[in-house]
Amino acid sequence: MNSANSILQHTHNVTTPPAESALPAAPAIPKILIVDDHALLRVGIVTSLSAIEGTPLQLIEASTLHDAIEAYRAHPDTTLVLLDLNMPDCKGLQGLKQFLEVYPQARVAVISGTQDEFVIGQVRALGAVGYVTKGQAPGSMCDIVLGLLSATPGPTNGHAANARFPRFPTSSSYDRVAELGPRHLEILELVLSGCSNQEISTATGLSLGTIKNYVSTILLALDVKSRSHLISLFR
Repeated sequence: MNSANSILQHTHNVTTPPAESALPAAPAIPKILIVDDHALLRVGIVTSLSAIEGTPLQLIEASTLHDAIEAYRAHPDTTLVLLDLNMPDCKGLQGLKQFLEVYPQARVAVISGTQDEFVIGQVRALGAVGYVTKGQAPGSMCDIVLGLLSATPGPTNGHAANARFPRFPTSSSYDRVAELGPRHLEILELVLSGCSNQEISTATGLSLGTIKNYVSTILLALDVKSRSHLISLFR
């Protein structure tokens, strides 16, 4: 089955009165692209969002990053993308980065079961507009999505940021993550891809000693002692 056939669409049936020149144009129905390789999870999200009263939505589904990119290309007016972190063709933050590199104007919120401040901090640093945790009550999830749909585009601060990016009890342990720069994030992604320090050195053009220092800083920021523990946070 080709990728086009794996992209499904669900749209509320909306009764529209006959067009009259004196009436203002009806507002566009928001489009949400739901990207997750678990069909049951997608069905759950679609069912919950379809049940919201008074808010018609057009819901588009994709099961891989490749399909999501193609779906957004077909629907460039998509209002919000709900993107899972781990799918067959991407792991961890790489999918989010790749999607935003192709569509930097897209409003993407990550949906993940990971409740880790380090991951949430990096998601935010990469340009996501929010973070939705899996497993929460459907009503809470719908409230978050509606909030993201109505939010003003741009940087998030204060209460608005807290609403879009949840905080967990262990958050104080990860405050230093916010201080990591773009180079740390680049090296983090290479570590998550399974690259050795020597391979990272070759890829970035930095000395082996410099790479070791960067990796040590990343591990310290997360308060983990090994690469394997670091990688497990993104699985």
